[in-house]
Amino acid sequence: MKILRGYQETMIDLLVSTPRCALWAGMGLGKTAAVLHALDRLHLSGVDVYPALVIAPLRVARDVWPEEARDWPETAGIRVSAIVGSKHHRRDAMRTPADLYTVNFENLVDLIHTWGTAWPYKTVIVDEATKLKSLRATIRRNAQGTEWVQGQGGSRAKALLQVLRGSVTSRIIELSGTPTPNGLSDLWGQVFFLDYGRRLGRSFDAYQTRWFRPSFDGYGYEPLPHAQEQIQAALADVCLSMRSEDYFDLEAVIVHEIKVALPPAAKAQYREMERALYTEIQETPVEAFNAGAKTQKLLQMAAGFAYTGHASDPGPRKWVNVHEAKLDALEEIVEEAAGAPLLVGYHFEADLARILARFKQAVHFSQAKGIQERWNAGKIPMLLAHAGSMGHGLSLQHGGCRLVRYSTDWNHEQFAQILERIGPTRQAQSGYTRNVYEYRIITEGTSEEDVYDCHATKGSVQDSLMKGMRRRQGA
Repeated sequence: MKILRGYQETMIDLLVSTPRCALWAGMGLGKTAAVLHALDRLHLSGVDVYPALVIAPLRVARDVWPEEARDWPETAGIRVSAIVGSKHHRRDAMRTPADLYTVNFENLVDLIHTWGTAWPYKTVIVDEATKLKSLRATIRRNAQGTEWVQGQGGSRAKALLQVLRGSVTSRIIELSGTPTPNGLSDLWGQVFFLDYGRRLGRSFDAYQTRWFRPSFDGYGYEPLPHAQEQIQAALADVCLSMRSEDYFDLEAVIVHEIKVALPPAAKAQYREMERALYTEIQETPVEAFNAGAKTQKLLQMAAGFAYTGHASDPGPRKWVNVHEAKLDALEEIVEEAAGAPLLVGYHFEADLARILARFKQAVHFSQAKGIQERWNAGKIPMLLAHAGSMGHGLSLQHGGCRLVRYSTDWNHEQFAQILERIGPTRQAQSGYTRNVYEYRIITEGTSEEDVYDCHATKGSVQDSLMKGMRRRQGA
């Protein structure tokens, strides 16, 4: 049974006692669970918190919040409806009786326009609140009351502010792992939703004038020496900041499993391959010639593509796309990291090509002179590496402490070695007092789960495969 950690109780205390607040804690510290438990406790004590709305990235809105609610005995009774997908599906989800509704940022403006003045949500939770940082607004008071004058800013932030004014929403919770990815200037727009300028100023210009000065190079602004200390003091009663280093053993890797779902068409193709060693993708036949080849083909499809033809065919191997769920999940990790370097491990060459096509900042690790030095100097934001190329003795700990396992295979030595390149031992030997994070992007209901089971138990490939097949056939 899952049990809340002590620091999560500290989170819950803030969420219960402070109707408008921000929780700044890194991925893996359990922000979602803390919010769900806080809502449940408030509801049981008679506080009117439902219906509540979560605004989040697509995968988080669609999968993470509903799954997290089901995973805890105390919150399993919270009814969750995800307002995602087609317009028809979103309208149905809006009308579905529920306690907690989730919507992705891309559909937020449409949701606001649909409700109009009938906005029903008593609580609004913004998961990844840095997306509100672009807001620019000023408040002017006159004899008739308060006049809101909206300036520049993102369409989502402006639309959300407009609908929250005078609405039934009494609680606002902002969640973020990195509230200031580009510096203290990112804070004003987020905090404005909590207090409408009372703590950091009623306009961004006022905030900038008080705590910033023009940069010496003439481009932009930089914080004054006392700015961070004073801003932190101003926000202390509504913002709680937590670092994993304060609550986790530095010698333990913080593992965060990111489950992605196969889209319906891809799931049907996967099951057909699993059953018949053959399927058709984009009118292209994809065939596994024996049981061993089927294992590899299933891992390819779980990763998001499938090679066509035979491995012995001359020329570069061709493939067809199956889905982009993993690429989308990697994009969310990039946003969560907010500029922190990522070492991304992949298994198939097609994975490399697809990631490079999506992420222009990514660099492939090769034996070319200077790659390791550039990474360790912090000059590469995303380094793509095949686990087989991460040999003994390679030191990458100076460049970062975050490993993303995009795709993997059954080789346990390679599985362990790529983590060791930035692992806790190397971090400590180099004098770094920071946790190591491992993000595992796993496609649910596929042989990838068997691979990770094999690594966890150090069992045989065959045993893990058989166990996984029985699990899926029984589902």
